[in-house]
Amino acid sequence: MLEPLNKGFLSRISDVLLCRWTCHRCCQKCCESSCCQSSEDEVEILGPFPAQTPPWLMASRSSDKDGDSVHTASEVPLTPRTSSPDRRCSSSDTSKSTHSLTRRISSLESRRPSSPLIDIKPIEFGVLSAKKEPIQPSVLRRTYTPDDYFRKFEPRLYSLDSNSDDVDFLTDEEILSKYQLGMLHFSTQYDLLHNHLTVRVIEARDLPPPISHDGSRQDMAHSNPYVKICLLPDQKNSKQTGVKRKTQKPVFEERYTFEIPFLEAQRRTLLLTVVDFDKFSRHCVIGKVSVPLCEVDLVKGGHWWKALIPSSQNEVELGELLLSLNYLPSAGRLNVDVIRAKQLLQTDVSQGSDPFVKIQLVHGLKLVKTKKTSFLRGTIDPFYNESFSFKVPQEELENASLVFTVFGHNMKSSNDFIGRIVIGQYSSGPSESNHWRRMLNTHRTAVEQWHSLRSRAECDRVSPASLEVT
Repeated sequence: MLEPLNKGFLSRISDVLLCRWTCHRCCQKCCESSCCQSSEDEVEILGPFPAQTPPWLMASRSSDKDGDSVHTASEVPLTPRTSSPDRRCSSSDTSKSTHSLTRRISSLESRRPSSPLIDIKPIEFGVLSAKKEPIQPSVLRRTYTPDDYFRKFEPRLYSLDSNSDDVDFLTDEEILSKYQLGMLHFSTQYDLLHNHLTVRVIEARDLPPPISHDGSRQDMAHSNPYVKICLLPDQKNSKQTGVKRKTQKPVFEERYTFEIPFLEAQRRTLLLTVVDFDKFSRHCVIGKVSVPLCEVDLVKGGHWWKALIPSSQNEVELGELLLSLNYLPSAGRLNVDVIRAKQLLQTDVSQGSDPFVKIQLVHGLKLVKTKKTSFLRGTIDPFYNESFSFKVPQEELENASLVFTVFGHNMKSSNDFIGRIVIGQYSSGPSESNHWRRMLNTHRTAVEQWHSLRSRAECDRVSPASLEVT
């Protein structure tokens, strides 16, 4: 009595294991066994991928077209499995399996659409709202015309200036071999007790020979070098070493002090410019060295040999002049105070300069009056504090011009020209025009202002009053 039951139970277990193993490859074997079939409330969802309709579903659908509403086990084409003699199902198990399969096919056919594939749309993640908005907005692209392209082109970014070369990634040996401008030896030290920075200019070596007027280098000539020191971006408070005559290996050994707080010093850049002195021509810049002070230990200090790189400033500055203007309408007097000058162009190799200032009043295009200060020996930073007064009626004030010329006094020959500015009707620049306008708007009040000296050719080009004086 138990032997047929055990045989049926073992055969059932083997069918279940065989179905689990071959379910992913053979859909027909899975249908013959009820072990992995879903319940009546479950629906198998086929993905959006293309799939073939199983033959047993095609047969069932063809039977619906013939008008049969009741499905039986004989109407379902089942492919018999080839089983081994020791694995045979009993008649009761077969009938139960056939009946269960018929019920599931009937339930599936009643719930499925006409096509065996269910189209699943991709899920959209976003905020639910009445109006649908795209998650990624479209990018508006503008079509540029050739005019727009060249309008955005900036030629200054593509200039061939020597400063455009990136020397930050070159060693001193590579810079020296590339430019061949020599090297400069200097040191820095910050004094926390007295809050000042000391810069020591020690020496230079391998400086190039000077450039002659035709642009060729003079092989047998020697330079007359000196060094200008300043803390960028403030170039006004600069220092200057003495001139070393006829040498390409000058030894300076000079110290200069800058009164500056420690935190402010760390924001500055030390600029050392080596200049070649030429009494009969303009002073020529040989090269420069710039050191951001934030990159060095100021308190500990240090010594450096740095290779010189070319400078975009071919000419050195001529210096600055501090003036004060005051007009008295009731007296009809124009008062001029020449207070001081600083960092004037050196005109003498050994003694610096003996500078003085000549003041000339020009009415329209006619020279009216000339006055001058005393000269101070051996300095490029003279203090004058001298006052001058000119008789100028108020109705003639708008046509007046003042020409200030700085000379280096010379006993043996003519005086050496250093620089010039023009203030008044024919001003030599916007700074001079601003000073004159401030004086006109504030009568009886002295107005002071610093002015950068200009060359004679520059003043003659922009101011007719400069052409009327010597």
